[in-house]
Amino acid sequence: MRDTTPPFATGADAGNDPRVTGVRQRFAAAWAASETPPAKAAAKLADQNKLHVRERIRLLVDEGSFVEDGRFANATATGLPADGVVTGHGTIEGRPVIVVANDPTVKAGSWGSRTVEKIVRATEMALREELPVFWFVDSAGARITDQVEMFPSRRGAGRIFHNEVALSGKVPQICCLFGPSAAGGAYIPSFCDIVIMVEGNASMYLGSPRMAEMVVGEKVSLEEMGGARMHCTVSGVGDLLAQDDAEAIELAKLYFSYVPQNWHSDLPTYDPEEPATPLTRHTVPERESVPFDIRTVIDGLVDEDSFFEIKPLFAAELVIGFGRMAGEPVGIVANNSAVKGGVLFTDSADKASRFIWLCDAFSIPLVYLADVPGFMIGSEVERGGIIRHGAKMVSAVSSATVPQFCVIVRKAYGAGLYAMGGPGFAPDATIALPTARIAVMGPEAAVNAVFANKIAEIADPDARAAYIADRRREYEEDVDLERLAADLVLDQVIEADALREELLHRLRYAHGRDRMWATKRRDVPPV
Repeated sequence: MRDTTPPFATGADAGNDPRVTGVRQRFAAAWAASETPPAKAAAKLADQNKLHVRERIRLLVDEGSFVEDGRFANATATGLPADGVVTGHGTIEGRPVIVVANDPTVKAGSWGSRTVEKIVRATEMALREELPVFWFVDSAGARITDQVEMFPSRRGAGRIFHNEVALSGKVPQICCLFGPSAAGGAYIPSFCDIVIMVEGNASMYLGSPRMAEMVVGEKVSLEEMGGARMHCTVSGVGDLLAQDDAEAIELAKLYFSYVPQNWHSDLPTYDPEEPATPLTRHTVPERESVPFDIRTVIDGLVDEDSFFEIKPLFAAELVIGFGRMAGEPVGIVANNSAVKGGVLFTDSADKASRFIWLCDAFSIPLVYLADVPGFMIGSEVERGGIIRHGAKMVSAVSSATVPQFCVIVRKAYGAGLYAMGGPGFAPDATIALPTARIAVMGPEAAVNAVFANKIAEIADPDARAAYIADRRREYEEDVDLERLAADLVLDQVIEADALREELLHRLRYAHGRDRMWATKRRDVPPV
């Protein structure tokens, strides 16, 4: 931010006209009130380990770059500097952005009519100029005393959400949640591309614990109802958990380094680096039943320390995030056999779907690392709509028009192959490691499914074991990797130590591909 000295001459050289002097004095006072919170409010911030809104913005934008709008909103009122929200333009590493930041020292960051008008104008500027928006949320919600002025009209609070939806996929929207985001205001983070929550301070909820007790008779704490850790581990509404304001802002800037300015801008690029730990032929365990952390493969593919994982605490059986390969961003979707065997559940399907949509919106190529036994089965997941959630993931893969590469790391069974961008979904290439297997199901499950009655009829244990072994061998020969390559199911079979270079070549060649999908108004996804 720029020099915080009020831009008003109030000394002896200011002139002699009492009216003008009075104007200067009033504006200087309003400037000072919006610059520094009262002592009591400052003490409360310190007690909560929070930064003042202007300090947050100083950490975000390049020094001297912030230009504020509507600083004197509601200046004629008492105790409402800037009407509780700071909006304006700034740059981050030279890239222009829009900032919307609640001031929790002003009526707990609540919204009045001018608060809403400032936010609406900021989003309109973002739409007009196609600039990314950083949302710094710390708000108790609407001021009930102002509800008629700020809630129902055409330029009321609903217009904020309308504009956020219009911005979605057009520009990046990045949210740092430093405190509460209550009631209808909770939807501001939900429409953003990423939500970074400060543990211990951030919360999101449509109804407070007190309201829940009054309406539905539930006694619950704020943390259980809508705390940061709950949303980052259980609901999935939060993407990243930060320990304090400064870390949240740093994570937001790091995320921004992977995404473009808007939907038609080039991706940011950096100097290429080699992986920290290159892949070897021993990185991936050969036996599919041996679990391992797929991040070891990711780290061997991307430039050193460039993997930025999203939702690491939610649905951890699937790993998603951005990395750089030779300095250029890629999106990675990878099954993690170290968690629940890498089986896909409803949450992991949702997690993948939104990330695929995000990458497709901003022209970030996708690499799928498949080591998946399929989707979870059983009555519980069926009641939870696993077919619908799985169809959502398959829809996202199908409709994505960015370059997509499917790497079969070990196994890709059943609909898991489809969800991970398999051959039927027209990836730019399907590449297999020598450890790979592709089939409707694994050998053990297949033999049990097809020959269950025959196996039950064999009384002798040794004869039964020999029969099962023969059937498994036949099944494995039927889906042999060499046969799959010969039948053009696979475009390449390659050792792990050559995989990065193979993908780099293919990414370069796919760079200028056609991005058209289908001639229609829109699809109807199974959400």
